[in-house]
Amino acid sequence: MELSHSNSVLSPCSQPITDPAPPAPARTAAADSHDLIQVRGARENNLTGVSLDIPKRRLTVFTGVSGSGKSSLVFDTIAAESRRLINETYTAFVQNFMPSQSRPDVDGLRNLSAAIIVDQERMGANSRSTVGTATDAHTLLRILFSRIGSPAVGRPMAFSFNMVEGMCPSCEGLGRVSEIDVDQLVDRQLSLKEGAITVPGFAVDSWHWQVMAQSGLFDPDRKLKDYTPEEWRDFLHKPATKIKTGSQQLTYEGLVTKVRRLYLTKDRESMQPQARAFADRAVALTGCPDCHGTRLNEAARSCLIDGRSIADCSALQISDLAAFVRSIEDTSVGPVLETLRETLDSLVEIGLGYLSLDRESGTLSGGEAQRVRMVRHLGSALTDVTYVFDEPTVGLHPHDIERMNELLLRLRDKSNTVLVVEHKLETIRIADHVVDLGPGAGAAGGHITYAGDLAGLRASGTLTGRCLDRRVPLREKARQPAGHLPIRGARTHNLRDVSVDIPLGVLTVVTGVAGSGKSSLIHGSLTGREGVVVADQSAIRGSRRSNPATYTGLLDPVRAAFAKANRVRPGLFSANSEGACPACKGIGLIYTDLGMMAEVASVCEECGGKRFRPEVLAYRLRGKNISEVLAMPVTEARDFFTTGHARVILDRLLAVGLGYLGLGQPLSTLSGGERQRLKLAIHMARNGTTYILDEPTTGLHLADVDQLLELMDRLVDDGNTVIVIEHHQAVMAHADWIVDLGPGAGHDGGQVVFTGTPADLVDTGTTLTARHLRAYTGRG
Repeated sequence: MELSHSNSVLSPCSQPITDPAPPAPARTAAADSHDLIQVRGARENNLTGVSLDIPKRRLTVFTGVSGSGKSSLVFDTIAAESRRLINETYTAFVQNFMPSQSRPDVDGLRNLSAAIIVDQERMGANSRSTVGTATDAHTLLRILFSRIGSPAVGRPMAFSFNMVEGMCPSCEGLGRVSEIDVDQLVDRQLSLKEGAITVPGFAVDSWHWQVMAQSGLFDPDRKLKDYTPEEWRDFLHKPATKIKTGSQQLTYEGLVTKVRRLYLTKDRESMQPQARAFADRAVALTGCPDCHGTRLNEAARSCLIDGRSIADCSALQISDLAAFVRSIEDTSVGPVLETLRETLDSLVEIGLGYLSLDRESGTLSGGEAQRVRMVRHLGSALTDVTYVFDEPTVGLHPHDIERMNELLLRLRDKSNTVLVVEHKLETIRIADHVVDLGPGAGAAGGHITYAGDLAGLRASGTLTGRCLDRRVPLREKARQPAGHLPIRGARTHNLRDVSVDIPLGVLTVVTGVAGSGKSSLIHGSLTGREGVVVADQSAIRGSRRSNPATYTGLLDPVRAAFAKANRVRPGLFSANSEGACPACKGIGLIYTDLGMMAEVASVCEECGGKRFRPEVLAYRLRGKNISEVLAMPVTEARDFFTTGHARVILDRLLAVGLGYLGLGQPLSTLSGGERQRLKLAIHMARNGTTYILDEPTTGLHLADVDQLLELMDRLVDDGNTVIVIEHHQAVMAHADWIVDLGPGAGHDGGQVVFTGTPADLVDTGTTLTARHLRAYTGRG
């Protein structure tokens, strides 16, 4: 599919970007300068010497197009300096055990208070961390059961699956055991000499192979299917045993025994790609048969309160658990009950009542993880703290955003300063103060285009101001489907035997409140089918060297162009190959391992962070060296590479709204929304494809959403099917077809409550989505 960047617009807010308007004076209730966070000369990333005053004990929303500098100002400057100053209050001994933090590039920051960052960083994939442990709700449950559970089994530690006293001995508190599929290890139709072992590193004549073949326990010429039961046991499961063969003494282990040691004791992310692929294929985790996945030993499971064990309570939907805890009446544990009730009620209030306490933290979305962290602060006795949020509405239906807004205001009303990076109009509207950055992204951004109240923003003429009251009109005439993709009897998670037809060749939006079953329906039923491409926000596997140029394949035509212009080998222009700086191995940074302290990165002194050898940097392509090209944002690179495959890739990156992204920017620095759009860009050449997009408006400014809608239309018009899991009303209004799930979350959801066109939903729908879409389109 050929793409060219289009300046066509869907609404008035997408007019060409102009020079930034001078900032309006901040309208605050501040009595003096001590009631203002004063920022002077901030230059972090693309900020252009920004100076502004932010009112304390107010709710301030920072907005602007993607890449305009919002996060650079809020997170990398204000919050970073607050944390650095707090760390400096510790003794030098304690600081030695803390990550080293440099001062942000800013002339001055005054009147800072302690900053608490509540971002979208996914919780670690530690399988011992759950919603219950992350919120302390499980700790409170353990205290409760240790005090009033019957029969009594001991202190709170006896109910912890992370302690020896409480964990199931079979699975060691993980709830799962590893099972190895033997047929993924061997081909039973072959002998050892014919290559029967298919495990990486066990090829014929390799060291591991020789130990097995020369063990004398079985004939290496005989096919595995002909082994006796005893030989088969020795071949697979014999424990480490010393065996003498000729003059050598070897340690023999059965194949399964050795595979367990080599693969199950390592973190899969640290394995080489071939080994990781094998482990994913051959090693499966199944529920522990002894504890039935509860992680706890028999004694902990035997202790009951009103007929329920702590495992039963952890498995309940949080809204149901809250009701159960309210039914417990025992004055001896009154304070524990009160704190637990408050914690559970906060989880329900924040829109997470559909989760359970035994849900692993690593399975939460970025938005869910942020809201779980938020719960820890709602009941805090701290005041005059600065809370910093990164798009707290991510993953929330408009109905849930109302509740989120109430929580942000509650934090403010406790005399805290609340700073929110946000694009959703619903949250911008409740702000006491708005700071708009721009006017564009990357080098075209980094300015304060407006600071003041909402009314002033509307009249400011900035891109955000023009977008505030715009609406995407309902698609009155829907495109006709070319067929249907059937889903029958879906029961994943909370789905209730759902059957629905997804139309082909059109834009379908799947919506519903958070936890209603949208992702379960689409990912659980369609992902993996032939011709289906999933572009989600999950992390992109790669090393520190990975960047948009390597991930998209752009580096290949770039290297070829440099090689042709200079009549040298293309490999010279790869920081992963012969052209790499020998000191930093082409990373541009030197990582120093300080033992128990955090790893410290510093710019490579040899190459100055440019990643290449000096002789490589001497080669030029139209006046630029390879390091300078990789430092270009996509927009600039597109003007530099005007033809060929490089131009095609750059056009796709621009079409998905990543024009501000640097070609050599590490993938680890990308947000979830940026990762999703990057994945979409590499698949855009395929027509006749079904694309699944999971909340693609994440991180997008109101004007950027217009460009996303144009892209979706272009994909559909080229013969593709686009299925979008989304809450944004602009995307719903623009759809050809809507599938609405609900009516609530968790066990109150899991049903299709509406299918039809957006116009039908607005005219006849009775769901929460219908109510909010009516209000958005002005038909309510």
